Amino acid sequence: MPFKLLTLNAISVKGLDRLPRDSYEIASEFSAPDAILLRSHKLQPTEIAPSVLAIGRAGAGTNNIPIDYCSSKGIPVFNSPGANANAVKELVAAGLLLGSRGIVEGVQWVNTLTDHNDKAALNTLLEAQKKQFKGSEIQGRTLGVVGLGAIGSLVADMALQLGMNVIGYDPALSVEAAWRLSSQVQRAENLSSLFARSDFITLHLPVLDSTRDLVNAELLGAVKPGTKLLNFARQEIVHEESLIAALESGNLAAYIADFPTPALIGRTDVILMPHIGASTDEAEDNCAIMAAEQLKDFLENGNIKNSVNFPSLSLERTAGCRISVTNNNVPKILGSVLSVLADADINVADMLNKSRGELAYNLIDVETCPDESTLARIQSIEGVVNVRLIGPPRT
Repeated sequence: MPFKLLTLNAISVKGLDRLPRDSYEIASEFSAPDAILLRSHKLQPTEIAPSVLAIGRAGAGTNNIPIDYCSSKGIPVFNSPGANANAVKELVAAGLLLGSRGIVEGVQWVNTLTDHNDKAALNTLLEAQKKQFKGSEIQGRTLGVVGLGAIGSLVADMALQLGMNVIGYDPALSVEAAWRLSSQVQRAENLSSLFARSDFITLHLPVLDSTRDLVNAELLGAVKPGTKLLNFARQEIVHEESLIAALESGNLAAYIADFPTPALIGRTDVILMPHIGASTDEAEDNCAIMAAEQLKDFLENGNIKNSVNFPSLSLERTAGCRISVTNNNVPKILGSVLSVLADADINVADMLNKSRGELAYNLIDVETCPDESTLARIQSIEGVVNVRLIGPPRT
C-alpha cells in the first residue's frame, strides 16, 4: 500500500518529486493520511487524523504546529533548518543597506516626480535634492549577530566580507555551528555587551519561552544612539512597546523587519517587509526537498532527523522487519518490549534507543515480523505511546 501524504499548502514540485509516485499518493484532501506536509498553514489538533504518523514543515519555524499535542500522540514533527538560510542572509544584506542609506526615501521621492517632463530640469532638481538622502557606508561599522545557527553564521560571514566588524552571541552554540563560524567573529559575553557595542544588531533566534520578548526595554536601553535593529527571525522576539519607546526617544535610530504590525506601519524610522525572508524559488525548493526526504526516511525506515520534538536517531537497515516504539521516558519500558518479543520467539538483530525530554524512541530490527497480537501486547505496556511495524527495506 502506498503512503498517503496530505499537503496543506502549495509545496515545491522539486520536493514532491523526491517521493516516488508508486510508493506515495499525494493530495490536498485525505480522510486518513499517513503524513502531513505543510508550510504556513495553521494546523489545529482536530486536523490531525489518528492515522497520521509524522508531520513535515517545509521551513524552519514550527509555531504553526501544535507540538505538545503531537508529542502526546507520538507524532514526530520535522522542520527544514538551514534550507532557507541563504535567502534570509541576502535579505539581511538588503536590510543593512536600506538602513544605512536613504534608498527607500529616495525611491519614494523620485516616484513623486511624474510631472517633470524636461530631462535637463529634472537632472538639476535631482542634483539639488539628493543630499537629503545621504547615508553612511556599512564598511567599518560593527554588526552584532544574536543567534549563530545556520542563518546567523552566514550573516556573520557576509558582514565580514563587506568589511564590517562582527560581534556574535549564542549561549546554545552547537559544535557544528562553531565549526562554521569564522574566527574573526568576536564573542560577546552577554547580550547587554553586544547591544552596547553594535551599530547594527540582527536577530536570528527561534521563538521559545526563553526568547519571547527577549529584546526588551533593558536591552534597548543599552544601545548607543544611532543603533539600528534588524529582525528577520520572528516578530515575538521583540517587545513592541519597548521598541516604539526606544525609537521615539531617539536611542534606537531605525527598525528594519520582516513582520509588519499596525503599530509600526507608516513610521518613518521603520522599514517593513511583508514576511519575504524565505520567499525565493530556491528556498522553497530547498525546504520542500529537505522536508520530503526526512518524511520519506521516517515513513520507510523510522529514522529521525531534524525533528523538533523527537530525538535524532538513524539505524542502518538490516534484513527482516523493523519495529518503532515511542514511549514515555521512564525506566523498564524497553525491557518490557524486549520481553514481549522474546516470549514470541522473535530474535532482535539490531536496535537503537534515544530519548529527548519526556519521550523515548526505539528502533528494533527483528529477524521475523511480529504478528498483530504481539504488536498489541507491546502497545498495551504502560507508558508505550505508539508502536509501528515497518516492513523490509524498499528497493
